[in-house]
Amino acid sequence: QVQLQESGGGSVQSGGSLRLSCAGSGWYWEAYCVGWFRQTPGKGREGVAALDADGRTTYAESVEGRFTISQDNAKIIYLQMNNLKPEDTAMYYCAADQRCGGSWTWPPSKYNYKGQGTQVTVSP
Repeated sequence: QVQLQESGGGSVQSGGSLRLSCAGSGWYWEAYCVGWFRQTPGKGREGVAALDADGRTTYAESVEGRFTISQDNAKIIYLQMNNLKPEDTAMYYCAADQRCGGSWTWPPSKYNYKGQGTQVTVSP
C-alpha cells in the first residue's frame, strides 16, 4: 500500500524558509514522478513542483527560483522553500505516481497517491 506522510510545515515570517519532507513507502516502481501541490480555500489546488524519473524538475512560475524539489534514496521527497511570501500560505501536499513523463508530469495534484498535507503559514 502506497503511503505518503508530510512533515515540516509551520509558521514563518515573510522572507523566511522552511523545508518540507514527505516520507514515501509501499511502492516498487522502477520509474515514477513525485511532486508537491498546495491548496487554499480561495484558490483551490495549485501545482508547486514536480520531479520526474529522469531527474527533471518543473516548477510553478510563482515559486520558480525560490523553491527546490529533491528526493533521496530512501523515498523521502523534500521541498526547500526560501524567501517565503504571505501568498505561499496554504496546505501543502506531496504526491507520487508511476505514470510519469510528458503530460503525466504536471500538475502533481492529479497524481494517484497523495499525503494528508502539512500547513504552511507565512505572515507579513
